[in-house]
Amino acid sequence: MTVENGKPEEQVSEEAVAAEHETVEEFVLNEEGGVPLGDEAEQAADSKLQQQVETLTEQLAQAKDQTLRAHAEMQNIKRRSQQDVEKAHKFALEKFVDSLIPVVDSLEKGIESAEQAEGSHEGIIEGMNLTLKQFLSSLEKSGVKQVDPAGQPFDPNFHQAMSMVPNPDMEPNTVMDVFQKGYTLNDRLVRPAMVVVSK
Repeated sequence: MTVENGKPEEQVSEEAVAAEHETVEEFVLNEEGGVPLGDEAEQAADSKLQQQVETLTEQLAQAKDQTLRAHAEMQNIKRRSQQDVEKAHKFALEKFVDSLIPVVDSLEKGIESAEQAEGSHEGIIEGMNLTLKQFLSSLEKSGVKQVDPAGQPFDPNFHQAMSMVPNPDMEPNTVMDVFQKGYTLNDRLVRPAMVVVSK
């Protein structure tokens, strides 16, 4: 047995065989499309992982955005539904109120006629006034308010001008006379007041 570089010949040949084997394995892996070895291989693997992380991060951000949008849309639908229900409760009486308003008109006209008639009608007038007062009070409890704008500035949202008359004693666009009172239900107009306006 000979000694080469201070090592027995058998040991040197085993090391040489092992090194040759590793070189052959690396060559085979590279030729078969295996994972490359060395710094370039690590950089390629890192680059691929980085791309995957960026893709997943982008997908996560999109999923979060879609979730937030869906949640916001659900909140909007819920709010709109609540508003619709509130309006339905608030204005369900509108047609009923509209049918009661002529009764108030008739009572008021009856009182006016009784006051202008000859003879003593104080008892009838008093009874009709009490009936009218009670009726209006009942309507108010349901959110109905009478619009009687005499002497107030003209408001096209609640008043309907029948005519305009010059009047030096009043400011322009002031309600001089009310032909027919208006009514609101929960601050929404049911019938506008018919008025004469100064110009």
